[in-house]
Amino acid sequence: MKKEKLYTVRQIQDLKDMLEQSVPLYGNNPAFRKKDSDGKIRTITYNTFYNDITALGAALIDMGLKNKKVAVLGENRYLWCVTYLSVVNGVGTIVPLDRELPVSDIENLLQQSQATAIVFSEKYLEMVQTIRERNPEVKHWICMDDTDEPFILSLAALIADGRKSLNAGSQTYQNAEIDPDSPLILLFTSGTTGFSKGVMLSHKNICSVITGVSATVRVLPEDTLLSILPLHHTYECTLGFLTIIYSGASIAFSDGLKYIPKNMKEYQPTILVTVPLLLENVYNKVWAQAEKQKGMKSSLVLGQMISGFLYNVLGVDIRKKLFSKIHDNVGGKLRLFIVGAAAIDPKVSKGLRKWGFSVLQGYGLTECAPLVTGNRDLFFKDDSAGIAIPGVEIKIDNPDKKGIGEILVRGSNVMLGYFNNLKETEKVITGDWFHTGDLGRIDRKGFLYITGRCKNVIVTKNGKNIFPEELENYIKDSPFVGECIVYGEFDENSGETKVKAQIFPNLERIHERLKNINLSIDTEEIRKLIQEVINNVNRKNPLYKQIRHFIIRDSEFEKTTSRKIKRHSPCISAKVNDNTT
Repeated sequence: MKKEKLYTVRQIQDLKDMLEQSVPLYGNNPAFRKKDSDGKIRTITYNTFYNDITALGAALIDMGLKNKKVAVLGENRYLWCVTYLSVVNGVGTIVPLDRELPVSDIENLLQQSQATAIVFSEKYLEMVQTIRERNPEVKHWICMDDTDEPFILSLAALIADGRKSLNAGSQTYQNAEIDPDSPLILLFTSGTTGFSKGVMLSHKNICSVITGVSATVRVLPEDTLLSILPLHHTYECTLGFLTIIYSGASIAFSDGLKYIPKNMKEYQPTILVTVPLLLENVYNKVWAQAEKQKGMKSSLVLGQMISGFLYNVLGVDIRKKLFSKIHDNVGGKLRLFIVGAAAIDPKVSKGLRKWGFSVLQGYGLTECAPLVTGNRDLFFKDDSAGIAIPGVEIKIDNPDKKGIGEILVRGSNVMLGYFNNLKETEKVITGDWFHTGDLGRIDRKGFLYITGRCKNVIVTKNGKNIFPEELENYIKDSPFVGECIVYGEFDENSGETKVKAQIFPNLERIHERLKNINLSIDTEEIRKLIQEVINNVNRKNPLYKQIRHFIIRDSEFEKTTSRKIKRHSPCISAKVNDNTT
């Protein structure tokens, strides 16, 4: 596919319009596939999905929730999706809450969002009981599961009530008009609640991304997506839910991270929206297993060479057949990984493609609903975040000699602003342009390369810019490193900023290398191994970029709920080797 060639897409005005187009087209097709209590998989058609949405919408309006804010809290499931579209398609504003936040943060966000009702799953019943009396502004507490609590309403009962109302002739919900430019989706950014900002998105924002990605990546009604990332993140919600419904495909929900291999075999998905960590773990485990079995590694390498030649030179695709064991382990039908949230190692993308999987990386932010750029089916670069999706413009602000500067975005995907926070809104939106806070460069073909965050850049005494993410990628090339961050620290004695690193080792791989060695973090052999990793990184870089000091951690880094490392986590273990050059 050339850059200019796009797939034909249906134009949609809003999410209600999207649903009302998809249902006649795919009415009897499965929209969702879910397990019953007995473990059997059953399907929910587009017609049933639409009827449940409409019934719940009618009931919520009958409760007096028209033009109110409704929060939703729970694991990925069918009723979460019903709630989301019921609210935004005629009731009011939906407020998806991060299911991994502690009770104090949930309470804070309910107050901050000014929610009048909350729909939640049984898993959060104890939390709701704790905060209900402290949140009198929340008038309705609605559970997705059956409960005997007198103050809690049943979602199933509301849907039944809504059907009665519709059968009695109520048309209020169906006749509701949607303003595509109104802030009907309110999402809170990851991080400490005190600094969380409410991102106001519109139907227009979301729909522009749905049609944009659909014009560049083919999703068919025959496809099935296994949903593994939290739906409260706009990345999964837009790409792993709404775009799938737009395309007429079906959605299955994972039972949890540890059940993903089992769920892959049960549902046999064709598409997975995921983060790099999962793919990198799968890829590295295949190679680690190959190294343990005599002759398997050389067979794997030879197989890649043969399949690559046949596919790239002769146009003959035997990848799935040649690597059938790998495909069978992921259900046998998986064809596409859509990757975001962080950069994926290009060698992993290339390696998976050699095995017969397509890996398409994109870049986005909650404030952009979320997609900004993406690699396309047949127009991609594995080390890039792709090119701007249709309807979106990007540019680099104040680029340096290497073309690196802050990434700015303009288009229908850019948020309306931060909820009740004009000051922060004005900081990031200048005219039509949204300032992402991310650094990058754009090549001649329009591909975007992310180099780091503005606030993370290390500036040396001589005015040199060092991008921590670049050095982190070098460090993570080692199989002995699990996680790491690079940062700058000012030395008052020398008056210079020294480049430092914190590293959490991959003890499993180190154990394979240092057999019969005590795996305590304080083990001298482990320190020597990490020292050599740092030395190898320093050999690749000029003097001003070299890492002068590192710390080995005895636990993983603290992370946000979207699995991003909080870069300013406190150090846990002792300093080692003050000068690592």
